[in-house]
Amino acid sequence: MASLLPDKLFEARGQAPAPSKDFYQVLVTRSQVIFRWWKISLRSEFRESKPGEIKEAHEDFLDDPSLQIQIAIVFGAKVLEHIFNLCRGNFDFLERLPDPLLLNIISFLGLEDIARLSQVSHRFETICNCDTLWEKIVQNLCDTITPEMKALAQEVGWKRFFFTSKLQLQLQIRRRRQKQDNSEKELNK
Repeated sequence: MASLLPDKLFEARGQAPAPSKDFYQVLVTRSQVIFRWWKISLRSEFRESKPGEIKEAHEDFLDDPSLQIQIAIVFGAKVLEHIFNLCRGNFDFLERLPDPLLLNIISFLGLEDIARLSQVSHRFETICNCDTLWEKIVQNLCDTITPEMKALAQEVGWKRFFFTSKLQLQLQIRRRRQKQDNSEKELNK
C-alpha cells in the first residue's frame, strides 16, 4: 500500500506567531522531513539573512526535539502529531481517496454508519451531508423517481427529501403541481 503514496505526503506553510513576521514551510516526503524558513525583519542584523532549510530522515526527525518544538510553535500540536504519524508509517489511506470514490462507497453504508462517519472529520461531514450522496442513496433505495420527485428533491435537498414521510412528499408534490398549473393558467390569459 505504501507504493500508492505520492512522494509528497504532507505540506504546510505559515507565519510564525506574532510579533514575528517570519514564514515557514514543512514538507514531509516518503523519506524526509524538510523544514524551511524565511526571515522577515526590519532589524539591520537580520536584513541580510538568507532562507534556511533543514532536511532530516524520518527516523532522525523522531529523535530531534528541537525541530519538533519549532514545528509545534509555528504549525501547532495537531500538525506535529500528523507528521509523527507519517514518519512512523501510519498513513490514513481512506483520507486520500478522491471524493467521487468515497461518495460511491459511503452510499452503500447504513444510515447509522453515515451519521457516525460524518463525525470523523470536516471532510467526512461535508461528504456525508452533500446532496450528491443523498441522491445516490435515494436512487439505490427507490425503484422509480419521477421527474416531479426529482424536481422537489432538488428544491428542498436530497437529504431532506429522503427523511420526509411519503404523505408529506405527496402533499408537497400536489402543491407543486397546483403552483405550476396556476402559473400556466396566468400565462395563457
